[in-house]
Amino acid sequence: MAFVNSVLNWWIKKRIHQIELFNKYPVDVQNEVFKKLITAASETEWGKKYGYSSINSVSDYQNRVPISSYKDIKPMVDRLRKGEQNILWHEEITWFAKSSGTTAGKSKFIPVSPSALEDCHFKGGKDMLAIYFNLYPESEFFEGKSLVMGGSRNILEISNTQYIEGDLSAIIMHNLPFWAQFKRTPSLTIALMDEWENKLELMAESTMNHNVSSISGVPSWMLVLLRKILKKSGKSNLHEVWPNLEVFFHGGINFEPYREQYNSIIDPSRMVYSNTYNASEGFFAIQDQRDSTDLLLILDYGIFYEFLPTSEMDSSDGKAITLEDVVIGVNYTMIISTNAGLWRYVIGDTIVFTSIHPFRIRITGRVKNFMNAVGEEVIIDNAEKAFAIACGKTGATISDYTAAPLFANDEVMHQWLIEFEKEPEDSEFFKDAFDNALKSLNSDYEAKRYHDLVLKPPMIISLNNNTFYNWMKMRNKLGGQNKVPRLSGSREYVEEILKMK
Repeated sequence: MAFVNSVLNWWIKKRIHQIELFNKYPVDVQNEVFKKLITAASETEWGKKYGYSSINSVSDYQNRVPISSYKDIKPMVDRLRKGEQNILWHEEITWFAKSSGTTAGKSKFIPVSPSALEDCHFKGGKDMLAIYFNLYPESEFFEGKSLVMGGSRNILEISNTQYIEGDLSAIIMHNLPFWAQFKRTPSLTIALMDEWENKLELMAESTMNHNVSSISGVPSWMLVLLRKILKKSGKSNLHEVWPNLEVFFHGGINFEPYREQYNSIIDPSRMVYSNTYNASEGFFAIQDQRDSTDLLLILDYGIFYEFLPTSEMDSSDGKAITLEDVVIGVNYTMIISTNAGLWRYVIGDTIVFTSIHPFRIRITGRVKNFMNAVGEEVIIDNAEKAFAIACGKTGATISDYTAAPLFANDEVMHQWLIEFEKEPEDSEFFKDAFDNALKSLNSDYEAKRYHDLVLKPPMIISLNNNTFYNWMKMRNKLGGQNKVPRLSGSREYVEEILKMK
């Protein structure tokens, strides 16, 4: 073990030194990333279209290449999934991270290149550990195993070429080196199952007797698994099951609504909660301080960053800026160019900088109104299409609505406040039709609603006529330029309206 610790200390010091360097010279590092990306993609279909070979500056790039969404690149991604290559990136693309929350369809399929996997996602995982060990040198992390809660993946074949599509976590686990597989639990067969109820059962049974020192995953799903393990073991505290448990690496959704629930089953004095910002499109940031959940933006993962003030998102004059021009406290939409062939791509997240020496960020939400209490990412387009289906089946007509998550008695549900112009004949049938329509439109919502494990059935409250009008009037928001907020992660609007009911 002394040899392992010696190698570990060398590796940590080496990487922490590299992180200190890009913190000291952030603009230089980002400019170097930019040049490498442009050069690598110059002979791709996309690179030729926008003349990458003659781009000499970030300004050239911004003037030539438009800001894009998934809808814009979907035709090219569809071609990649059919086996075509050298379209967006010069490497062969055989992995696609499946994600939801887009108006372009039920699911997005984000290309994952070998460079993105190795130099971004894997490197991010290693840096997460390096930073953790640097903060907690007394850690005994490697004395136990890591419980990693991943998603599922499908291995498909087109034109005799095998490719994989699934949750990013599943793609990462599928490609982990043997030594990393040896230190994780449960087995890959269980971890990559796609039937969630059986998967949770088998994960609980196969991990409860292991020496688990760390857990990784999305807080909502992890909580379901941990409670199942406690029930099976007959214990009330997770440290009775895993005495050496010391850290939870979490991401995907805001951890704060779950903190008290975790504290009720894990001794908080013996547990570290470490925040990460890892998405299908890339690994972006890692918590690097003991006393703050702010995230250090990692600058050498093959991702070039731009930032557009959210107030300018819908403006024809909106101009994206680079790191050297960002300001603390301004809400920005993050735009990325990556080593998987995403070019000036809007991932949909909004952030604020809390520090610029070094560059630290906090995630503030999404570009559009949405609900993402447990990772379901329900957007307005999902809701309105689902309402159309439910109204068509029940004869109802909706004049206005808003919604927000409701956390009550350790349960999470969506609370919908609806003003009907024509009430449904059967309110329960309307609710079921709406719920099922949302499942068909949004794969993340469908997963979270599976057997009511994470997200309970929606609660629909019918409001009196003119409730929204009176509420807008009370807020001095009457007029064509003011709109009722549709979806929100906050209950501020919902609570105000409920007081008027």
